Amino acid sequence: MDLNTIGEVARPKPGDGPIDWRDGDAWLAGGTWLFSEPQPHLRRLVDLHGLGWQPLTVSERGLEIAATCEIAKLVALTAPADWTAAPLIVECCRAFLSSFKIWNTATVGGNVCMSLPAGPMISLTVALEGSCRILNRDGGERRVAVEDFVTGNHQNVLQPGDLLRSIGLPASALRKRTCFRRMSLTHLGRSAALLAGTLDPHDGVFMLTVSASTERPHRLRFPKLPAADELLARLEREIPKFFDDVHGTPEYRQHMTFYFAEEIRREVSNKVQP
Repeated sequence: MDLNTIGEVARPKPGDGPIDWRDGDAWLAGGTWLFSEPQPHLRRLVDLHGLGWQPLTVSERGLEIAATCEIAKLVALTAPADWTAAPLIVECCRAFLSSFKIWNTATVGGNVCMSLPAGPMISLTVALEGSCRILNRDGGERRVAVEDFVTGNHQNVLQPGDLLRSIGLPASALRKRTCFRRMSLTHLGRSAALLAGTLDPHDGVFMLTVSASTERPHRLRFPKLPAADELLARLEREIPKFFDDVHGTPEYRQHMTFYFAEEIRREVSNKVQP
């Protein structure tokens, strides 16, 4: 879609310093949502491509994902052999309501910053204990856990002029065993419920991430694999409300969330049997 109110496109480069953010500005990365509907309030686009951020950085600390990293590049990542959680990356990328063509343009940061309940990059980075590096409008920076970054449906902690620079996934999380479950009302449709479980093979800590069925992601931590009734009680206590839209009623989402949670618990339990 043409954005006929745009009068300027700024293209900052490395070393330019803080960007002179103005009312009516918007960051441009992939632009798959930005150009999908009218944006009459916008006057200028700030194109991030010239900053030349390395899409993916693998190190002994884990994986650093630039906000401008395209989904196609994340899917194509060749992960170290001991990153047992790597298949979860592919599963979440496939959960996009989009074609493979969009994968070549849509970005990880764009999906997280949209902060929609069904955002699969939110699900992935919360499940793998991701941390957002945010560049503040005043030139400083701060770090926020992804599970705290998203605060509601299409809501997050960014203030005008703030920029998500990258998301870091720690190596300790990438070495965990994972389980994945997802449901949508139609084939290749938007997620109505998306759950991911992780189990630390060293200390037995179990985590369950619930997303898509809720307005914001929830990650439940257990010091060991819980019993079925303990898991259900935590879910009922910590998720009192489920999302409601055309992709699923709250009752349906709640049912699938509880059902998938127990499936994940059982699958993880089978994996740790001697």
